[in-house]
Amino acid sequence: MKVIIPEAVAEYLIPKLHERFPDIVPVTFGDDGVPNGDVHDAFVFMRWWNEMHEFRVTLDAAPQIRWVYTPSAGIEYMDLELLQQRNITLTNAAGVHSVPIAEFVMLYLLSHAKKAWQLHDFPRDKWYETEHTKLDELDGKTMAILGLGGIGQETAKRAKAFGMRVIGSRRTPQPTPFVDHVVGDDAWRTLLPEADVLVIATPSTPRTRGMVDAAAFGLLKPNAYLVNVGRGNVVDTSALIDALTSGRLAGAGLDVVPEEPLPVDHPLWDAPNVWITPHVTSSSPNGRKRSMALFLDNLERFRAGMPLHNIVNYEEGY
Repeated sequence: MKVIIPEAVAEYLIPKLHERFPDIVPVTFGDDGVPNGDVHDAFVFMRWWNEMHEFRVTLDAAPQIRWVYTPSAGIEYMDLELLQQRNITLTNAAGVHSVPIAEFVMLYLLSHAKKAWQLHDFPRDKWYETEHTKLDELDGKTMAILGLGGIGQETAKRAKAFGMRVIGSRRTPQPTPFVDHVVGDDAWRTLLPEADVLVIATPSTPRTRGMVDAAAFGLLKPNAYLVNVGRGNVVDTSALIDALTSGRLAGAGLDVVPEEPLPVDHPLWDAPNVWITPHVTSSSPNGRKRSMALFLDNLERFRAGMPLHNIVNYEEGY
């Protein structure tokens, strides 16, 4: 069986394929999407971080593809209509990046609570003039997580370790490790009045885009803190800026924004108490290893005719 893989991971992945699946023939492709061999009879395609044009170049050369794996968690930039038309199963890398992203959530929160930036820049000659009473702690605070998937659950685990109460929403409400109270995604607004911290870990879908709006900010406590590690378009940016500027929100840690890269003159940069990072929270020396392990596990399941992990629901958009 032929499998199409990116040149970028060939050095790591090909030995793993030969070790576990001696009969598999890997064919690589470059940044332009053009395969380095005949792929007309390939059944599996591991996408890389190419643009959709290059993705279609590879797919057009492989008419028998039945499964596409994308190393991204988000799939809103994928050509889902084309994949549906060709009856191709799409799986993503949801969960692969959960650990580093969850750690970043805690970094945002601790930096805000302990005023890390102010203390880092504290004048040498004013050492004893700092007002320690202005620092806060996470213990006893309530964290509300919108989206209790892999990222949400890893975040809940770490929040619990800091003594926080955790509540959250997911598509199907069910008991979830480290979460004290779970509601369905149709009841997420009921969580907001209790939240000292609101963490957004939802994908971008027609149902979630713009859902955290002015009305949602109005339900939060005046000193609540927002962290968005989901997608920038889940939040109404104008409402966020208004909430920060008016003091309705104590601050925000954003790794995702409405436009990426965010224009240098975008008003979000100048909103008070906002920390914007350049979509880097998933960065980890273990990310590629986890992504390849997921692909290899699914490849074994594909060969055995077993259900794959992380199958994307085309109707739901994730």
